[in-house]
Amino acid sequence: MVNEKKTNVEKDIKEDIKKDVKAEKAEIKKEEKKVVKKVETKKKDVAIANGVALRISPKQSKFVCRTIVGKTPEAAIERLQAVVDEKRPVPMAGLEIGHRKGRGLAGGRFPKTACIAIMEVVKQAGANAVVNGIEAPVIRVAKADRAAAPLRRGGRRAKRCHVHIEVVEKTKLIKRKKK
Repeated sequence: MVNEKKTNVEKDIKEDIKKDVKAEKAEIKKEEKKVVKKVETKKKDVAIANGVALRISPKQSKFVCRTIVGKTPEAAIERLQAVVDEKRPVPMAGLEIGHRKGRGLAGGRFPKTACIAIMEVVKQAGANAVVNGIEAPVIRVAKADRAAAPLRRGGRRAKRCHVHIEVVEKTKLIKRKKK
């Protein structure tokens, strides 16, 4: 009977030790998880957004991109919305477009579909700038390139365009201009 009591006590002690070891292992795992969560994100200098094979005219989108370079994404969206609402035309000097009465510019049009498509890309670039930690974003590069155009019925080529927009901090844009 004494031997049975000793074996029961030994079993109890072993179980207590096992519980303590499990508790210590759990605490170590919690500490390791806390260390992993403290990873910092790197701040990037440039935010980029691309529109690939958009169904817009490359010629019109080139002039739209010229109007938004140097503006903040919010100001660019406002400017493009004014074009969609037919409040302000996009200047298209160099094309064979007639002068506009009382507008004060050589020639211009209201490329609505191009503005709507480019507006989506500008919104994406602005969102990428927020994610990358750019505090005062300004559009540094806005370019439109001709994309591969698929064939339509009758052998006609469809219009397609790639749009590339880069956003940087305003201070970095100023430093680059001074050099």
